[in-house]
Amino acid sequence: MPKLGERNDNEMWRIKSKPRQGRVLHVRSGMSAEQTLALRVGLVIVLIALVIAVFWFDRDGLKDQIDGHVSFPDILYFAMITVTTVGYGDIVPVSHTARLIDAFAVTPIRIFIWFIFLGTAYEFVVQRIIEDFRMSRIQKHLQGHIVLCGFGHSGFIAAQETVAKGHPCERIVVIDQSEERIRLAAEAGFIGLLGDATSEEILTRACVGSAKTVIVSSGRDDTTILVILTVRHLSAGTKIVGNIKQEENIKLAKLSGADLVVSPPRIGGYLMADAVETSHATPFLCDLMSVGGQMVLTERPAAQDEIGKTMAMATAGVVVQIHSNGRAIPFTERHRHIIQPGDLLLVISSAHGDGKAEGQ
Repeated sequence: MPKLGERNDNEMWRIKSKPRQGRVLHVRSGMSAEQTLALRVGLVIVLIALVIAVFWFDRDGLKDQIDGHVSFPDILYFAMITVTTVGYGDIVPVSHTARLIDAFAVTPIRIFIWFIFLGTAYEFVVQRIIEDFRMSRIQKHLQGHIVLCGFGHSGFIAAQETVAKGHPCERIVVIDQSEERIRLAAEAGFIGLLGDATSEEILTRACVGSAKTVIVSSGRDDTTILVILTVRHLSAGTKIVGNIKQEENIKLAKLSGADLVVSPPRIGGYLMADAVETSHATPFLCDLMSVGGQMVLTERPAAQDEIGKTMAMATAGVVVQIHSNGRAIPFTERHRHIIQPGDLLLVISSAHGDGKAEGQ
């Protein structure tokens, strides 16, 4: 994964890495499709009008092979034919000036207009057909994937850690309204969808119904809650993790359908408060939360050889909590609680697989 870079004036986090080919399924400019098309049509009209004006002022250098007289309709006809084709030979430039104008002024305009025609055809027809085809192929293989709504700072870190935990980049779909962020996501190897994550159409394209988890980190609590509501409406069983900033909105996010709510300001406050009285607790907790740390916190089902034993007798790592039949068994019960089939264990262990930690 690329490393996190610096922010620019727009508070955009950039990825410092050598760009590689990725997927950007939907790319749009600052203008709507109708505005873009109107601008290009207007540009073509202006260029054709320029050609007509040039030919009209130099009409004495043209010769009509039919009647020998060059009228304005003839100029209009000749300009259109010259711009769109190489002409039919019924009207021809005969003077040196007319031929130079045709060679060095009209020909570049003709080429430029054809570029406009071809570019418009590609953008409005060919590219959309290709993107729809690629999207349909990707959707066929999207099962048990992760959808990340928002690719800001928190979203990027979440994606980075998710990949570090073993999830392939191509199994992570990033949704964002920023074309720049989607480009960065694609360069990092993710599937990028440019659009509003509150839109049912965009979420359906991301196949949230078959996703393993949807992470919502839009940067605004109201938007995050709306995305959570929309995802839950589309899929009752998909796990949703929401990033909420304001304390009073945590309950709303849970009521909206979030399975887990993470509050970065709240977590940061806890860590800073610990740092007031301790020097090593905060670095240890940060190390524990990061995949690249020396110790890792994992959640796993109870192993077969651990069933029937106490938490303190677990064979791999330090069991700090057990979730059994909807109850959270704390570390203080490690000598009393007997591990049952189906229990989920929260375990702290060495990132290097050194086995059972000391002092359990």
